[in-house]
Amino acid sequence: MQLHFQHSSLDLSTARVMGVLNVTPDSFSDGGLYVAHESAVEHALAMIEDGADIVDVGGESTRPGAEPVSESEELDRVIGVIEALRRETVVPISIDTSKPAVMRAAVAAGAAMVNDVCALKNSDVSSLAALDVPVCLMHMQGEPRTMQKQPRYDDVVAEVRDYLRRRAQDCEMAGIPAERIVLDPGFGFGKDLQHNLALLKNLDKLVACGYPVLVGLSRKSLIPAIMASAGRTSRARDRVGGSVTLALYAVRQGAHIVRVHDVRETVEGLTIQRSLDND
Repeated sequence: MQLHFQHSSLDLSTARVMGVLNVTPDSFSDGGLYVAHESAVEHALAMIEDGADIVDVGGESTRPGAEPVSESEELDRVIGVIEALRRETVVPISIDTSKPAVMRAAVAAGAAMVNDVCALKNSDVSSLAALDVPVCLMHMQGEPRTMQKQPRYDDVVAEVRDYLRRRAQDCEMAGIPAERIVLDPGFGFGKDLQHNLALLKNLDKLVACGYPVLVGLSRKSLIPAIMASAGRTSRARDRVGGSVTLALYAVRQGAHIVRVHDVRETVEGLTIQRSLDND
């Protein structure tokens, strides 16, 4: 399986790492650290040096309870960073946004992929097909401001799988080729601990849909929730061990791309896991 960009492709026969670059003041674990364009670019290049295969640039926080930002503010946060990165590296840049205008401007600035937590449901998909870039479709129940207020499912695994499969089929009908569609179950987006664990343990059912699967488990709230059950505590910036463990487990379940904050540690873990598997 490969992910096809405009001028390159990424072999997904081994798991790939997407580095998170939040150019925001309020993201849950690294908000405010990379608001300045210079520090954002420096951090992105460091993640690439550490082994990131894709860098995902986001200008609007989607943490639980997050307030939306204007289109112009989001553009101000991300476009200069993308342009600077495009001059510095050939590693694909992804734009993490749900706004069609930001998607278009980011691709024009050099982004090679669109990552939308709303699965393009707020967009004219046929017009976005003309951008000719891969899209990541994520499942979210509700919206960031309200998504964690008593989320409910009859069968979370089947409902998430079926929703994403329908969205992928809709995108194909609108002109986006199947080989440019990635699915993300949306861990922590309108799901409680048990929902997240059920999705993780049954990730193979989403993989069976035939599209590449991306997972974002890095520093998520299920880590302190699991730790609390063992009488331990965990802060957002101290969740490296839990994040890497979850990434490795997701890859075991078939995930093709892991979206992470801690690139070096994740790459090391994946490298060791592959080495042990090959012995």
